[in-house]
Amino acid sequence: MRVAFVGCGYVADFYARTMARYPALRLACVTDRDAERARRLAAVYGTRCVPSLDDVLGDPTIELVVNLTNPSSHAEVSRAALGAGKHVYSEKPLALSLDDAASLARCAEARGLVLAAAPCTLLGANAQTMWRALRSGTIGRPRLVYAELDDGPVHLMNYRAWRTASGVSWPWRDEFQSGSALEHAAYHLSWLVAFFGPATRVSAFASMLVPDKGTDAPLVDAAPDFTVACVEFASGVVARLTCGIYAPRDRSVTVVGDGGVLRTADCWNERSPVHLTRRTRLFERVERRPLAVRALRRRVPLARPPGISLGGRDPIDFARGLAEAASAIRDGRPCRLGADLAVHVTETVLALRTPSPAPRALRTTCRPVAPMPWAES
Repeated sequence: MRVAFVGCGYVADFYARTMARYPALRLACVTDRDAERARRLAAVYGTRCVPSLDDVLGDPTIELVVNLTNPSSHAEVSRAALGAGKHVYSEKPLALSLDDAASLARCAEARGLVLAAAPCTLLGANAQTMWRALRSGTIGRPRLVYAELDDGPVHLMNYRAWRTASGVSWPWRDEFQSGSALEHAAYHLSWLVAFFGPATRVSAFASMLVPDKGTDAPLVDAAPDFTVACVEFASGVVARLTCGIYAPRDRSVTVVGDGGVLRTADCWNERSPVHLTRRTRLFERVERRPLAVRALRRRVPLARPPGISLGGRDPIDFARGLAEAASAIRDGRPCRLGADLAVHVTETVLALRTPSPAPRALRTTCRPVAPMPWAES
Protein backbone atom coordinates (compact mmCIF):
# COMPACT_ATOMS: atom_id res chain seq x y z
CA MET A 1 0.00 0.00 0.00
CA ARG A 2 1.31 3.43 -0.95
CA VAL A 3 1.53 5.73 2.04
CA ALA A 4 2.21 9.47 2.33
CA PHE A 5 3.46 11.35 5.38
CA VAL A 6 2.03 14.80 6.00
CA GLY A 7 4.36 16.38 8.53
CA CYS A 8 8.06 15.54 8.81
CA GLY A 9 8.75 16.49 12.41
CA TYR A 10 10.41 14.56 15.22
CA VAL A 11 8.15 11.49 15.20
CA ALA A 12 8.27 11.00 11.42
CA ASP A 13 11.68 9.32 11.62
CA PHE A 14 10.33 6.65 13.95
CA TYR A 15 7.48 5.84 11.58
CA ALA A 16 9.73 5.77 8.52
CA ARG A 17 12.38 3.63 10.18
CA THR A 18 9.97 0.97 11.44
CA MET A 19 8.11 0.81 8.12
CA ALA A 20 11.01 -1.29 6.84
CA ARG A 21 9.55 -4.20 8.85
CA TYR A 22 6.44 -4.22 6.64
CA PRO A 23 7.08 -4.96 2.96
CA ALA A 24 3.42 -4.33 2.12
CA LEU A 25 3.84 -0.66 3.07
CA ARG A 26 5.63 1.75 0.77
CA LEU A 27 6.45 5.33 1.72
CA ALA A 28 5.54 6.98 -1.57
CA CYS A 29 6.14 10.62 -0.59
CA VAL A 30 6.40 13.11 2.25
CA THR A 31 5.46 16.75 2.64
CA ASP A 32 5.90 19.44 5.26
CA ARG A 33 5.42 23.19 5.52
CA ASP A 34 9.18 23.28 6.08
CA ALA A 35 10.40 22.12 2.66
CA GLU A 36 13.96 21.54 3.85
CA ARG A 37 12.77 19.28 6.64
CA ALA A 38 10.78 17.24 4.11
CA ARG A 39 13.79 17.00 1.81
CA ARG A 40 16.00 15.71 4.62
CA LEU A 41 13.50 13.03 5.65
CA ALA A 42 13.02 11.94 2.04
CA ALA A 43 16.77 11.69 1.52
CA VAL A 44 17.34 9.56 4.64
CA TYR A 45 14.54 7.11 3.85
CA GLY A 46 14.77 6.95 0.08
CA THR A 47 11.49 8.52 -0.94
CA ARG A 48 10.43 11.75 -2.62
CA CYS A 49 9.10 14.98 -1.16
CA VAL A 50 6.24 16.94 -2.68
CA PRO A 51 5.52 20.64 -2.19
CA SER A 52 2.17 20.55 -0.42
CA LEU A 53 -0.76 18.64 1.03
CA ASP A 54 -2.64 19.27 -2.21
CA ASP A 55 0.01 17.28 -4.08
CA VAL A 56 -0.55 14.34 -1.75
CA LEU A 57 -4.32 14.51 -1.97
CA GLY A 58 -4.24 14.86 -5.73
CA ASP A 59 -2.20 11.68 -6.21
CA PRO A 60 -4.64 8.84 -6.99
CA THR A 61 -2.04 6.19 -6.08
CA ILE A 62 -1.86 7.29 -2.44
CA GLU A 63 -4.27 5.23 -0.34
CA LEU A 64 -3.25 6.05 3.23
CA VAL A 65 -2.34 9.50 4.55
CA VAL A 66 -0.33 9.48 7.78
CA ASN A 67 -1.00 12.71 9.65
CA LEU A 68 2.15 13.63 11.59
CA THR A 69 1.53 17.36 11.84
CA ASN A 70 1.40 19.46 15.00
CA PRO A 71 -1.63 18.52 17.15
CA SER A 72 -3.21 21.90 16.37
CA SER A 73 -3.37 20.83 12.70
CA HIS A 74 -4.52 17.24 13.17
CA ALA A 75 -8.23 17.84 12.61
CA GLU A 76 -7.75 20.16 9.63
CA VAL A 77 -5.35 17.85 7.78
CA SER A 78 -7.33 14.68 8.51
CA ARG A 79 -10.55 16.34 7.35
CA ALA A 80 -8.93 17.39 4.08
CA ALA A 81 -7.56 13.89 3.49
CA LEU A 82 -10.89 12.21 4.18
CA GLY A 83 -12.58 14.74 1.92
CA ALA A 84 -10.21 13.70 -0.86
CA GLY A 85 -11.15 10.04 -0.40
CA LYS A 86 -7.99 8.99 1.45
CA HIS A 87 -7.82 6.66 4.43
CA VAL A 88 -6.16 8.37 7.40
CA TYR A 89 -3.89 7.32 10.25
CA SER A 90 -3.33 10.22 12.66
CA GLU A 91 -0.79 10.73 15.37
CA LYS A 92 -2.41 11.29 18.75
CA PRO A 93 -4.54 13.11 19.62
CA LEU A 94 -7.10 12.66 16.88
CA ALA A 95 -8.17 16.28 17.51
CA LEU A 96 -7.99 18.93 20.22
CA SER A 97 -11.74 18.95 20.81
CA LEU A 98 -14.33 16.22 21.11
CA ASP A 99 -16.52 17.92 18.51
CA ASP A 100 -13.72 17.86 15.93
CA ALA A 101 -12.85 14.24 16.72
CA ALA A 102 -16.47 13.12 16.41
CA SER A 103 -16.88 15.09 13.18
CA LEU A 104 -13.89 13.28 11.65
CA ALA A 105 -15.34 9.92 12.65
CA ARG A 106 -18.67 10.77 11.03
CA CYS A 107 -16.93 11.91 7.86
CA ALA A 108 -14.92 8.68 7.61
CA GLU A 109 -17.99 6.53 8.20
CA ALA A 110 -20.05 8.40 5.62
CA ARG A 111 -17.35 7.92 3.00
CA GLY A 112 -16.54 4.32 3.87
CA LEU A 113 -12.96 5.20 4.84
CA VAL A 114 -10.70 3.95 7.60
CA LEU A 115 -9.80 6.58 10.18
CA ALA A 116 -7.35 5.35 12.80
CA ALA A 117 -5.09 6.97 15.35
CA ALA A 118 -2.01 6.35 17.46
CA PRO A 119 -0.83 5.09 19.81
CA CYS A 120 -0.34 1.57 18.48
CA THR A 121 1.31 0.08 21.58
CA LEU A 122 -1.92 -1.80 22.29
CA LEU A 123 -0.91 -4.06 19.38
CA GLY A 124 2.49 -4.84 20.91
CA ALA A 125 3.65 -8.07 22.48
CA ASN A 126 3.47 -7.08 26.15
CA ALA A 127 0.01 -5.49 25.86
CA GLN A 128 -1.36 -8.50 24.00
CA THR A 129 0.26 -10.88 26.50
CA MET A 130 -1.26 -9.08 29.48
CA TRP A 131 -4.66 -8.94 27.76
CA ARG A 132 -4.56 -12.67 26.94
CA ALA A 133 -3.77 -13.46 30.58
CA LEU A 134 -6.70 -11.32 31.70
CA ARG A 135 -9.10 -13.00 29.26
CA SER A 136 -8.01 -16.44 30.46
CA GLY A 137 -8.85 -15.54 34.06
CA THR A 138 -5.27 -15.82 35.29
CA ILE A 139 -5.83 -13.33 38.13
CA GLY A 140 -9.55 -13.88 38.60
CA ARG A 141 -11.71 -10.79 38.49
CA PRO A 142 -9.60 -7.66 37.88
CA ARG A 143 -10.62 -4.69 40.00
CA LEU A 144 -7.78 -2.16 40.15
CA VAL A 145 -5.08 -0.79 37.85
CA TYR A 146 -2.09 1.40 38.61
CA ALA A 147 -0.87 2.91 35.33
CA GLU A 148 2.19 5.14 35.56
CA LEU A 149 3.73 7.23 32.83
CA ASP A 150 6.42 9.32 34.42
CA ASP A 151 9.03 10.16 31.81
CA GLY A 152 11.75 11.41 34.13
CA PRO A 153 12.80 14.98 35.04
CA VAL A 154 12.96 16.34 31.50
CA HIS A 155 13.93 19.82 32.73
CA LEU A 156 17.23 18.34 33.97
CA MET A 157 17.99 16.54 30.71
CA ASN A 158 19.85 17.88 27.70
CA TYR A 159 16.67 17.88 25.62
CA ARG A 160 17.94 20.52 23.19
CA ALA A 161 20.44 17.96 21.90
CA TRP A 162 17.82 15.33 21.07
CA ARG A 163 17.74 14.88 17.29
CA THR A 164 16.48 12.28 14.86
CA ALA A 165 18.39 10.66 12.00
CA SER A 166 17.04 13.32 9.64
CA GLY A 167 18.23 16.10 11.96
CA VAL A 168 14.94 17.19 13.54
CA SER A 169 15.18 18.51 17.10
CA TRP A 170 12.83 17.39 19.84
CA PRO A 171 9.91 19.89 19.77
CA TRP A 172 10.27 20.94 23.38
CA ARG A 173 8.06 23.99 23.08
CA ASP A 174 5.17 21.96 21.66
CA GLU A 175 5.68 19.24 24.26
CA PHE A 176 5.65 21.66 27.19
CA GLN A 177 2.67 23.57 25.80
CA SER A 178 0.67 20.38 25.21
CA GLY A 179 1.37 18.93 28.64
CA SER A 180 1.88 15.44 29.96
CA ALA A 181 -1.73 14.28 29.75
CA LEU A 182 -2.21 15.17 26.09
CA GLU A 183 1.17 13.72 25.13
CA HIS A 184 1.12 10.51 27.16
CA ALA A 185 -2.23 9.48 28.66
CA ALA A 186 -3.45 7.73 25.51
CA TYR A 187 -0.76 5.07 25.82
CA HIS A 188 -2.32 3.63 28.94
CA LEU A 189 -5.91 4.51 28.10
CA SER A 190 -5.90 2.59 24.82
CA TRP A 191 -4.74 -0.54 26.69
CA LEU A 192 -7.30 -0.13 29.46
CA VAL A 193 -10.27 0.57 27.18
CA ALA A 194 -9.41 -2.55 25.15
CA PHE A 195 -8.97 -4.65 28.30
CA PHE A 196 -11.89 -3.39 30.39
CA GLY A 197 -14.34 -1.63 28.08
CA PRO A 198 -15.13 2.06 27.65
CA ALA A 199 -14.28 4.56 30.36
CA THR A 200 -17.42 5.88 32.03
CA ARG A 201 -16.23 8.40 34.63
CA VAL A 202 -13.07 10.42 35.22
CA SER A 203 -11.82 12.59 38.05
CA ALA A 204 -8.47 14.32 37.68
CA PHE A 205 -5.99 16.67 39.28
CA ALA A 206 -3.21 18.52 37.46
CA SER A 207 -0.37 20.79 38.53
CA MET A 208 2.62 22.67 37.18
CA LEU A 209 5.47 21.32 39.30
CA VAL A 210 8.37 22.98 37.48
CA PRO A 211 7.38 26.26 35.78
CA ASP A 212 10.96 26.97 34.70
CA LYS A 213 12.15 24.17 32.44
CA GLY A 214 15.29 25.95 31.33
CA THR A 215 13.82 27.31 28.12
CA ASP A 216 15.29 30.37 26.43
CA ALA A 217 12.18 32.38 27.31
CA PRO A 218 9.46 31.72 29.90
CA LEU A 219 6.64 29.44 28.70
CA VAL A 220 3.65 31.52 29.71
CA ASP A 221 1.22 29.10 28.07
CA ALA A 222 2.73 25.82 29.26
CA ALA A 223 0.35 23.05 30.31
CA PRO A 224 0.58 21.08 33.57
CA ASP A 225 3.56 18.76 33.78
CA PHE A 226 1.86 16.39 36.24
CA THR A 227 -1.60 14.84 36.07
CA VAL A 228 -3.17 12.13 38.18
CA ALA A 229 -6.60 10.69 37.44
CA CYS A 230 -8.99 8.01 38.56
CA VAL A 231 -10.86 6.38 35.69
CA GLU A 232 -13.80 4.00 36.01
CA PHE A 233 -14.52 1.54 33.21
CA ALA A 234 -17.74 -0.12 32.07
CA SER A 235 -16.63 -3.45 33.55
CA GLY A 236 -16.30 -1.88 37.00
CA VAL A 237 -12.49 -1.79 36.97
CA VAL A 238 -10.99 1.38 38.44
CA ALA A 239 -7.61 2.75 37.35
CA ARG A 240 -5.30 5.33 38.85
CA LEU A 241 -3.33 6.91 36.03
CA THR A 242 -0.42 9.31 36.35
CA CYS A 243 1.40 11.30 33.68
CA GLY A 244 4.35 13.54 34.34
CA ILE A 245 7.83 14.72 33.47
CA TYR A 246 9.24 15.24 36.97
CA ALA A 247 9.39 11.92 38.85
CA PRO A 248 11.89 9.16 37.97
CA ARG A 249 11.01 7.24 34.84
CA ASP A 250 8.19 4.74 35.41
CA ARG A 251 6.00 3.42 32.60
CA SER A 252 4.56 0.44 34.40
CA VAL A 253 1.10 -1.11 34.29
CA THR A 254 -0.10 -3.15 37.26
CA VAL A 255 -3.46 -4.95 37.22
CA VAL A 256 -4.72 -6.32 40.53
CA GLY A 257 -7.35 -9.04 40.61
CA ASP A 258 -8.95 -11.26 43.21
CA GLY A 259 -6.50 -14.06 42.43
CA GLY A 260 -3.29 -12.30 41.51
CA VAL A 261 -1.37 -9.40 40.04
CA LEU A 262 -0.13 -8.83 36.48
CA ARG A 263 2.58 -6.28 35.84
CA THR A 264 4.75 -5.04 33.01
CA ALA A 265 7.45 -2.48 33.69
CA ASP A 266 7.28 -0.48 30.46
CA CYS A 267 4.21 0.13 28.32
CA TRP A 268 6.43 1.71 25.63
CA ASN A 269 8.63 -1.33 25.19
CA GLU A 270 6.77 -4.33 23.81
CA ARG A 271 9.68 -6.55 24.87
CA SER A 272 9.02 -5.66 28.52
CA PRO A 273 8.10 -8.93 30.27
CA VAL A 274 4.70 -9.51 31.86
CA HIS A 275 4.93 -10.99 35.35
CA LEU A 276 2.27 -12.82 37.33
CA THR A 277 2.12 -13.02 41.12
CA ARG A 278 -0.70 -15.13 42.52
CA ARG A 279 -2.46 -13.95 45.66
CA THR A 280 -2.11 -16.98 47.91
CA ARG A 281 -1.74 -17.43 51.64
CA LEU A 282 1.99 -17.77 51.15
CA PHE A 283 2.07 -14.45 49.28
CA GLU A 284 0.17 -12.73 52.08
CA ARG A 285 2.73 -14.01 54.60
CA VAL A 286 5.80 -12.86 52.66
CA GLU A 287 4.63 -9.78 50.77
CA ARG A 288 6.69 -7.47 52.99
CA ARG A 289 9.86 -9.30 51.94
CA PRO A 290 10.88 -8.17 48.44
CA LEU A 291 13.18 -11.12 47.76
CA ALA A 292 10.53 -13.62 48.75
CA VAL A 293 7.90 -11.89 46.64
CA ARG A 294 10.28 -11.95 43.67
CA ALA A 295 10.62 -15.70 44.09
CA LEU A 296 6.84 -16.10 43.85
CA ARG A 297 6.62 -14.01 40.69
CA ARG A 298 6.72 -15.81 37.35
CA ARG A 299 7.09 -14.56 33.82
CA VAL A 300 4.10 -15.00 31.51
CA PRO A 301 5.16 -16.39 28.10
CA LEU A 302 5.27 -13.45 25.71
CA ALA A 303 2.89 -13.57 22.75
CA ARG A 304 4.88 -12.79 19.62
CA PRO A 305 3.74 -11.52 16.22
CA PRO A 306 4.84 -13.98 13.53
CA GLY A 307 7.49 -12.85 11.11
CA ILE A 308 8.38 -9.67 13.02
CA SER A 309 11.47 -9.36 15.16
CA LEU A 310 11.07 -7.77 18.59
CA GLY A 311 14.71 -6.73 18.51
CA GLY A 312 16.21 -3.59 17.08
CA ARG A 313 16.65 -0.07 18.30
CA ASP A 314 12.97 0.94 18.49
CA PRO A 315 11.04 -0.22 21.58
CA ILE A 316 7.84 1.10 19.94
CA ASP A 317 7.02 -0.26 16.50
CA PHE A 318 5.32 2.91 15.24
CA ALA A 319 4.58 1.41 11.83
CA ARG A 320 2.54 -1.43 13.32
CA GLY A 321 -0.39 0.96 13.52
CA LEU A 322 -0.01 1.70 9.80
CA ALA A 323 0.17 -2.02 9.06
CA GLU A 324 -3.00 -2.59 11.08
CA ALA A 325 -4.82 0.19 9.20
CA ALA A 326 -3.62 -1.18 5.86
CA SER A 327 -4.74 -4.69 6.80
CA ALA A 328 -8.18 -3.41 7.80
CA ILE A 329 -8.49 -1.52 4.50
CA ARG A 330 -7.44 -4.57 2.51
CA ASP A 331 -9.68 -7.03 4.38
CA GLY A 332 -12.68 -4.73 4.76
CA ARG A 333 -12.81 -5.17 8.53
CA PRO A 334 -12.89 -2.76 11.47
CA CYS A 335 -9.49 -1.37 12.38
CA ARG A 336 -8.36 -2.18 15.92
CA LEU A 337 -7.23 1.44 16.30
CA GLY A 338 -10.30 2.79 14.54
CA ALA A 339 -12.30 5.96 14.83
CA ASP A 340 -14.63 5.08 17.69
CA LEU A 341 -11.72 4.01 19.93
CA ALA A 342 -9.78 7.13 18.92
CA VAL A 343 -12.72 9.43 19.65
CA HIS A 344 -13.37 7.80 23.02
CA VAL A 345 -9.72 7.95 24.07
CA THR A 346 -9.58 11.57 22.90
CA GLU A 347 -12.55 12.50 25.09
CA THR A 348 -10.99 10.75 28.07
CA VAL A 349 -7.63 12.47 27.57
CA LEU A 350 -9.31 15.86 27.24
CA ALA A 351 -11.15 15.19 30.52
CA LEU A 352 -7.76 14.68 32.16
CA ARG A 353 -6.61 18.03 30.78
CA THR A 354 -9.53 19.89 32.36
CA PRO A 355 -9.62 18.56 35.93
CA SER A 356 -12.75 18.70 38.05
CA PRO A 357 -13.14 17.89 41.76
CA ALA A 358 -16.11 15.59 41.15
CA PRO A 359 -16.16 12.58 38.81
CA ARG A 360 -17.16 13.55 35.29
CA ALA A 361 -19.35 11.27 33.18
CA LEU A 362 -18.06 10.65 29.66
CA ARG A 363 -20.33 11.01 26.64
CA THR A 364 -18.73 8.64 24.16
CA THR A 365 -18.30 4.89 24.04
CA CYS A 366 -16.68 2.44 21.63
CA ARG A 367 -17.05 -1.05 20.26
CA PRO A 368 -15.00 -3.90 21.74
CA VAL A 369 -11.50 -4.15 20.31
CA ALA A 370 -10.40 -7.50 18.89
CA PRO A 371 -7.12 -8.99 20.11
CA MET A 372 -4.39 -9.68 17.59
CA PRO A 373 -4.82 -13.12 15.94
CA TRP A 374 -1.46 -14.32 17.28
CA ALA A 375 -2.55 -13.57 20.86
CA GLU A 376 -6.10 -14.90 20.83
CA SER A 377 -5.39 -18.01 22.89
